Amino acid sequence: MVATFPGSVAQRRSSDWPASSASRRADCCWTAARGISRSRELSGPAYSDLVSTVRGGHPGPRGRISGGDADAQRAANAQAPKIPNLLPRIAALFAPHKTALITTAVLVIIGAGLTVLPPLLTARAFDMGLFPKSGHPNFPVLLEIVGLMVLIFVASAALGVWQTYLTATVGNRVMGAMRVRLFSHLQRMELAFFTRTKTGIIQSRLQNDVGGVANVLTNTVSSVLGNTVTVIAAFVSMLVLSWQLTVVAIILMPILVIAQRRVGRVRAKIATKTQESLSDMTAITQETLSVSGILLAKSFNQQNTEVDRYAKENETQIGLQVREQMSGQWFFAMVQIFLAIIPAVIYLCAAWLILRDVPVTAGTIVAFTTVQARLMFPLLGLMRVALDLQTSQALFARIFEYFDLKPAIVDRPAARPVQQSRVGHVAFDDVVFRYPDAGDETPPTLKGLSFEIQPGQYAAFVGPSGAGKTTVSYLVPRLYEASGGTVRFADTDVRDLEQESLISNIGIVSQETYLFHATIAENLRYAKPDSSDAELEAAARAANIHDTIASFPDRYETVVGERGYRLSGGEKQRIAIARVLLKDPGVLILDEATSALDSISERVVQQALDTASRGRTTIAIAHRLSTVVGADVIFVVDGGRIVERGTHSELISAGGVYARLHAEQIALR
Repeated sequence: MVATFPGSVAQRRSSDWPASSASRRADCCWTAARGISRSRELSGPAYSDLVSTVRGGHPGPRGRISGGDADAQRAANAQAPKIPNLLPRIAALFAPHKTALITTAVLVIIGAGLTVLPPLLTARAFDMGLFPKSGHPNFPVLLEIVGLMVLIFVASAALGVWQTYLTATVGNRVMGAMRVRLFSHLQRMELAFFTRTKTGIIQSRLQNDVGGVANVLTNTVSSVLGNTVTVIAAFVSMLVLSWQLTVVAIILMPILVIAQRRVGRVRAKIATKTQESLSDMTAITQETLSVSGILLAKSFNQQNTEVDRYAKENETQIGLQVREQMSGQWFFAMVQIFLAIIPAVIYLCAAWLILRDVPVTAGTIVAFTTVQARLMFPLLGLMRVALDLQTSQALFARIFEYFDLKPAIVDRPAARPVQQSRVGHVAFDDVVFRYPDAGDETPPTLKGLSFEIQPGQYAAFVGPSGAGKTTVSYLVPRLYEASGGTVRFADTDVRDLEQESLISNIGIVSQETYLFHATIAENLRYAKPDSSDAELEAAARAANIHDTIASFPDRYETVVGERGYRLSGGEKQRIAIARVLLKDPGVLILDEATSALDSISERVVQQALDTASRGRTTIAIAHRLSTVVGADVIFVVDGGRIVERGTHSELISAGGVYARLHAEQIALR
């Protein structure tokens, strides 16, 4: 778009410009105005801003645009939790940075105000420097104005850098503090919270919602404040320059705004579908390209099926991307036309005013069209102020919803450390337990369970699937709270013990071993960060894994891979046992630690477990009865109750549930 300067301006009365030089001045005016107009053509950042705005975005900081379906965003905001005293709590987060925020606000106001000064100086440059009434350029005045304009541009840029530094620093510091605070808070939540909450939702809170806190300051707040000041200053400048031309601009600009909003709604809906399709592609990638997904696809020979599924979704994505880029092109063309028409109409109106002896100079016209062009994007941004502020509040509401979660299991005010002289004594007194998410009509998992385990004893819990065996292993370390009765550890109700002290005296080896994507040494030191290499080797020898580790080229510095996939099941389990031995707890809980292993690996791991259980109380949850034949006492759990107890030989002789389970497993061998 190139806006031309109307010839009527050059045809001013001879009283303003001497007749001898009128033609030359007309050419100069036309050329200068054309150059200024070209500087405002749709190229570079301005072009990108307009494209994004027309295609459904909204102005962000410094004219940047972010797209989105406004209706979908409003619906999402409506689903945000209702948090009492939300605004004061948000303010409290930023309170430590009050000085920086006040400075930022002042910089935004000054920066926005400076943006309207160059057009006003341009008017003076035209009227007093280039084309004064004397008929000859006034170089001293022109140099003064140009110098002032350069100074303003430099000052504006410096203020912008300073403002960006402050907003980025404050925003990211608040975001970082909230992220650590939320992560710490989630670490204190009970196990039941994580069993009922999707991992993706928790990650979204930490990454997306908390991550958006910095943008609230750098985008929303700064944008709203800056746009407001810019719009007010631009309108005032336009009125000062010419109230008549201001009326014309105000009449024409709504047409552009309406066109933008129509195109924005159409394209934003397509953008939402595109994002959903992209999320589906990401989900397919995560499912099929993970270690487990690849193993599943290969084991069922479904690689081609997965490729076809991905290709189909990719084809959908391509179609949506094309629609997104092509949508609203004729509206965009209309907007381009209006961008050209508005200054052109202003030029015509200016000529009409000049013919009627209204004092409108060439500088006034150039300055006016420049200010009017700079008004557009801030004005469009202010149209979304309400939605942007609602979105920011919804973001904070989702974060505070997690902050307001109260851990179901906390230390009592008078909680005390575990009495070390009695570590190893575990007892259940008429314990009743129902999982937190179970309805009132659901029978409890444990129904009046009572038993006692003496220090150093090896106690096994066996029984049919779903009998409640694993639940026992959750209640001893207080991962869940008993619904009724008393769980005792070291002769003390676990509710009267400090959780940290209780857990430090218990080691757990579960069926599903979790290893970090790190070295063997780093996985072992998770139990005791300050352990020496000699201690690592001693724990590994006790767990029957040292020789295997020594056979690796990198020995203890061998990276185990994601979830330990570079190791066999038996090797992972023995490393887990070594990790527990390094912790050296007084009570060891084995939750079906060998049930997923083959017979050979089971024997090797069982030997390591037998070594680990020496000199400490051991609670073994077992499915394979062969692993607990040597237990000091075996508790047979069925239907949430202990129906039998005794040694292996005693229970076989009794001919009850244990004897039946033993006979069934012997028959399956």
